[in-house]
Amino acid sequence: MDRLSNTVRPYAWGSTTLIPTLLGVAPTGLPQAEMWLGAHPGAPSRITRAGSASEAPAAPSSPPAEQALTDVIAADPAGELGQPAVDKFGPRLPFLLKLLAAGAPLSLQVHPDLAQAQQGYADEESRSVPIDAPHRTYKDANHKPELICALTPFDGLCGFRRPVEAAEAMEGLGVDSLKPYADLLRAHPEEAALREVLTAILTADPAQMAETVVATAAAAERIGGAYAPYARIAHHFPGDAGVLAAMLLNYVQLQPGEALYLGAGVPHAYLEGLGVEIMANSDNVLRCGLTPKHIDVPELLRIVRFEATEPGILRPEASPSGEELYETPVDEFRLSRFDLSPGAAPVDLTAATPQILLCTAGTPKTGELGLKPGESVFVPAGEKAEVSGTGTVFRATVVA
Repeated sequence: MDRLSNTVRPYAWGSTTLIPTLLGVAPTGLPQAEMWLGAHPGAPSRITRAGSASEAPAAPSSPPAEQALTDVIAADPAGELGQPAVDKFGPRLPFLLKLLAAGAPLSLQVHPDLAQAQQGYADEESRSVPIDAPHRTYKDANHKPELICALTPFDGLCGFRRPVEAAEAMEGLGVDSLKPYADLLRAHPEEAALREVLTAILTADPAQMAETVVATAAAAERIGGAYAPYARIAHHFPGDAGVLAAMLLNYVQLQPGEALYLGAGVPHAYLEGLGVEIMANSDNVLRCGLTPKHIDVPELLRIVRFEATEPGILRPEASPSGEELYETPVDEFRLSRFDLSPGAAPVDLTAATPQILLCTAGTPKTGELGLKPGESVFVPAGEKAEVSGTGTVFRATVVA
């Protein structure tokens, strides 16, 4: 197995303290939003592997050179990923693992399913929309289901709540300009009500919307309680229509160890906290608000699933080996964890699929490699692997 060197992305919404605290290092004062673990071309992890065929010859005393995990996998996909994973997902690692640290709300967003992603990507390619264009929606032809597991108390928005509940929330603020939205939510069946109101919010006159959001934020700040999250969102995004869109969604608070699975078409946003996130290896995001980035309203309305849902909080299912699995309906990733106790026998993790092991607490060992919080290793398919010692280790792999 190979120890990983990972990149931390400094997005503006990132916490200045959560990742440094986990790593046991001093904060820099700058936001540290996401640590990427995997083989995404945007920020691939790097490994140091002695004797790699892709290394240039070096003097015997020279240390092995670091290599991008993307290059290591490209040089021998079947050897690194296992032939079953290559046959099923192609010659690349099909998931991206992250440490995500939100100090401010992320954009309100939704992801396409696989058929929608393939269609959207082909359409933009046929129209020669540059892949890095600000108005480009589909960066690839893949879907992006994802799972977030809380390491600290973690706040988010997930899925539509029942229209009558959203109407009651808006009416409770006593803001006159919210009344038309509340009336629409009460006047139509669920799907039509949610579609009409989200459409009205996203297509409203920007100046009038900004006034409504300012009044909504002031009322939420004054009333507090269940409205406090919307006041915090508005503080970060004053005048943004996404503040009203957020009131259509379920507010969720995860405790450490709890998780949320986010499938295609489900609007969501992470608000605050530290978690382990895993997703299919895709960049396809359609934004609904809480962002200065492009919002493709027609395509967004085509992708969103306008149905009220209960945010299903996942708790891991334990096996006799001590592995605690977060069950999801996708094969591109499989996330589990081990809470290791002193004196317990090592747990064999050898598998025919590629794995990334991430320590989030304690001082466990993977084979002969000791890990500290925030440290990780890549285990090629079929390579002997085990965990022992004391602490918490997350295991990311695939179902092949």
